[in-house]
Amino acid sequence: MKIGIYGGSFNPPHLGHLAAAKAAMAALELDRLVFIPAGVPPHKDLAPGSPDRAQRLEMTRIAADQLLMPASTEVWDTELHREGKSYTADTLEEAVQRWPGDELWLLMGTDMFLTLHLWAEPEKILALAGVCAFGRTEADGEAVFAPQREFLSQKFQARIATITVPELVDISSTRLRELLAQGKGREFLPEAVYGYILREKLYGTQADLKRLSLDDLRCVSYSMVYAKRLAHIRGCEEEAARLAERWGADGERMRRAAILHDCTKYFTVQQHLEICQRYGIPLSPLERATDKLLHAKSGAALAKYIFGFDDIYDAILYHTTARAGMSLEEKILYVADYMEPCRAFPEVGELRRLAYTDLDGAVGMGASLSVQEMVQRGKELHHDTKAAYECYGKGSQA
Repeated sequence: MKIGIYGGSFNPPHLGHLAAAKAAMAALELDRLVFIPAGVPPHKDLAPGSPDRAQRLEMTRIAADQLLMPASTEVWDTELHREGKSYTADTLEEAVQRWPGDELWLLMGTDMFLTLHLWAEPEKILALAGVCAFGRTEADGEAVFAPQREFLSQKFQARIATITVPELVDISSTRLRELLAQGKGREFLPEAVYGYILREKLYGTQADLKRLSLDDLRCVSYSMVYAKRLAHIRGCEEEAARLAERWGADGERMRRAAILHDCTKYFTVQQHLEICQRYGIPLSPLERATDKLLHAKSGAALAKYIFGFDDIYDAILYHTTARAGMSLEEKILYVADYMEPCRAFPEVGELRRLAYTDLDGAVGMGASLSVQEMVQRGKELHHDTKAAYECYGKGSQA
């Protein structure tokens, strides 16, 4: 197996890091890519006021997740647990022990590559791993790479690969931190990483979570879920906006509801329970035991109490179960979530037709499908879903 080792302070990880990672994976035909945030970088001090180790680790995890290759990527926190400076030679020794017999490649930018022979124990580094250097700009081509590549190959018998990444985002982390402190720079970051920065008020950002723009709300919500969920959330948002226009609801309100409806989807049961206890949300025994039900409760709580949106609380609260006597906003989110473009079950075409011709009928169909699923799986039916079925499904067919 060929494994790429991509270390750095990742302070913060930006689109340039991800573009370089994807290019290296393709050029080297890597089977796995490992991001390693540095504890104490040996070549430079972390900037004053930098995020702590746990925050840099989480930003790196979020960034790596945006590659949508969970089986081929991971974030390794070995250097964050190490005392003293994070020397690459030590990390590679650990990597050899962790992946014995595998082929290791150390990934780095041009500046690091040109000074590699000055690092601590370069002979050990180059004995343990090949080196892949990627250029930040078109100027980082053969004229820059060739002399150092030849020198390292001759002196250390090193394995060297050099690539120039097309359209690589050319920004330093130092400059990016400066821009973030000025309220700029989001275009250089994955949306979810930017959302985490806003959420944690890093790099001098001072976002008021109860007064976020739609764009910033998206980023914050995306930072709370896995990247594989983003296509669904985006699809649900656009469907909710279209349904709002069709049925006369507030489009921006429905966008907010859709953006946040799954924000706690990947929280642990304990996290759900703590949120519900904190905000006084009653839970039935069935809800306490069911992740799919809990995320609607905790998500509604965050929408109301953290993000300040009282007007979408019920829509999120009932987007999974539905209920009898739903408001227009509740119906729209429930149906949009059920039939957004990523959904592909056999009945979805009919559900989409009903959504724009008979909204109550669409709610009833959704509730009926949920009842059928629970019966087929031998699962307990939520009382609100049963009531919705009686009101819009079974009742509407009488």
